[in-house]
Amino acid sequence: MRVIDSHTAGEPTRTIVEGGPYLDSGLGAGTLAERAARFEAGDGWVRSALLTEPRGFDAMVGALLCPPDDPACETGVIFFNPVGKIGMCGHGTIGVAATLAFLGRIAPGTHRFETPVGIVSVDLRDANTAAVENVESYRTQAGVTVEAEGLGRVTGDVAWGGNWFFLCQEAPLPLAMENIPALTEAAARVRIALAQAGIAGDDGSEIDHIEFFGPPVSADAGSRNFTLCPGGAYDRSPCGTGTSAKLACLAADGALAPGALWVQESIIGSTYRAHYRPGARGGIVPTIEGQAFVVGETRLHFAPDDPYRAGIGSPFLVGGGGGR
Repeated sequence: MRVIDSHTAGEPTRTIVEGGPYLDSGLGAGTLAERAARFEAGDGWVRSALLTEPRGFDAMVGALLCPPDDPACETGVIFFNPVGKIGMCGHGTIGVAATLAFLGRIAPGTHRFETPVGIVSVDLRDANTAAVENVESYRTQAGVTVEAEGLGRVTGDVAWGGNWFFLCQEAPLPLAMENIPALTEAAARVRIALAQAGIAGDDGSEIDHIEFFGPPVSADAGSRNFTLCPGGAYDRSPCGTGTSAKLACLAADGALAPGALWVQESIIGSTYRAHYRPGARGGIVPTIEGQAFVVGETRLHFAPDDPYRAGIGSPFLVGGGGGR
């Protein structure tokens, strides 16, 4: 299996460009959302083998390129992390754009990518810089309070930016890198508290991204964030879908006008530049701009007798032989 590794504002993306499960096992017919669900149900070993040790690590996001439903799109892409598929991924989209540019498949200009939650537009400015016009984003609940173990009352907003988020304006600790382990634990407790309280996205989906905000370090940034992604990894980037959800909340509060620039800073200090326009369904259509760099081109091997063929601790190990 051939993969291209990149990072967007520090957050890694591993893009499958050859020998992936679409070619090997087939995802069948249907919409991209249906194919993504089929991939999640039947190709879990791919997530485990590519994104956990010894080949990867839990902060990696995978991107599987596949034919789009809409022929006007450059590609379809299914994003996934070690625990499941992801509806949309902002940093991953920028990473895929940089990867396709690296492969010579696209040149600077506007391109359309199809994701399981909708089509996004990608303006490739140069080989490494891209602005992604995301799916329509919106806030569904404001000022929601839950009781989280060890933290007490935590208040935030529920919003959609391509994934479901709980956005907390007050972080339990300063947003500094030395506090990442404690922030990770705190965000995990908030996620558990939301589930226990029955608070979900408006389609009943789990709110699987937790975001804390605080004052920025950079003089031109609007805020600094810490985002816990599904599983236990934090986002090294400012989180594209999280920034989209943030803009939706700012717009709902009347705190950011259409077209006005918002600079979101991550826990490691990297930034996205963002703005929005009004959406057709009452939400906003955010645009997130960032940079991605290709860092490696690898051909992965899966020896049948490798006991960790499907990853260390993988549930897909078969008879100690390492998966499918």
